[in-house]
Amino acid sequence: MQLRIFTEPQMGATYDDLLAVARRTEENGFDAFFRSDHYLTMGGDGLPGPTDAWVTLGGLARETSRIRLGTLMTAATFRLPGALAISVAQVDQMSGGRVEFGIGAGWFEAEHTAYGIPFPELGERFDRYEEQVAVLTGLWGTPAGETFDFEGGHYRLAGSPALPKPVQDGGIPVIIGGKGTKRTPRLAARYAAEFNVPFESPEANARLFAGVREACEAAGRDPASMVFSSAVTVAVGKDDAEVARRAEAIGRTPGQWGAADVGGTPAQVVDVLGRYAEAGATRVYLQVLDLADLDHLDLIAAEVAPQLP
Repeated sequence: MQLRIFTEPQMGATYDDLLAVARRTEENGFDAFFRSDHYLTMGGDGLPGPTDAWVTLGGLARETSRIRLGTLMTAATFRLPGALAISVAQVDQMSGGRVEFGIGAGWFEAEHTAYGIPFPELGERFDRYEEQVAVLTGLWGTPAGETFDFEGGHYRLAGSPALPKPVQDGGIPVIIGGKGTKRTPRLAARYAAEFNVPFESPEANARLFAGVREACEAAGRDPASMVFSSAVTVAVGKDDAEVARRAEAIGRTPGQWGAADVGGTPAQVVDVLGRYAEAGATRVYLQVLDLADLDHLDLIAAEVAPQLP
């Protein structure tokens, strides 16, 4: 099982805070550093304020050397697809081909209201999201020297040179996730390298993974070509006292973990992650909420990662 570190900077973090976490992520041998794409905190004052996902990742691209970098999930409501394709391809170039691109329809209405971003009804948001994925992958996949055209209900492109190009072999991996059971699996089967289930139990992960496998088969795609991943919140301590301290720091209570909380001693956490592996996850994003606690990453790397299959 591959472990990735996943952060929520909108809850309160500077670029320097994120850089420290990314560097420790790399030093500890984790596969990747990911961040959310939000402009408003979901609790607390959120000081000092949000940081932009792709500006952050552009900086980290130049200040790290090995780890993969990406978003869970870029909000389709925040940016126009043509401009977004340029930004992501540029960060891929800046990182030497280490970018992965998670994209979702956008869901947090309050942040749209707070920053003047239009927030259509769900049906239109998903329509726009689906068109964005088509545009982004179309631009990146257009051979050099050719142009790209797209005629959708919300976005139209004509004669685009489709530049710049990503630099990594095979293009930028697209991550699609969510809990929908109809449109989301079909979209993932068509466009995604990876399907992610955010913050659900192992049992729910297994059901949602099965739906995507069925969609792949219906589309004539081998389900084995899809990476299946889970996102969970983590709080690990070397003993009960440290578990309690880390749980309290993120608003959790030991012994009363949520369905998608992976908390406890290393042995307990390994056991829970094993249930996600049994559900079909080969990759897990560990949401770390206390970004000042870099020792937490050290413990996970030393005592959890080596025990996983």
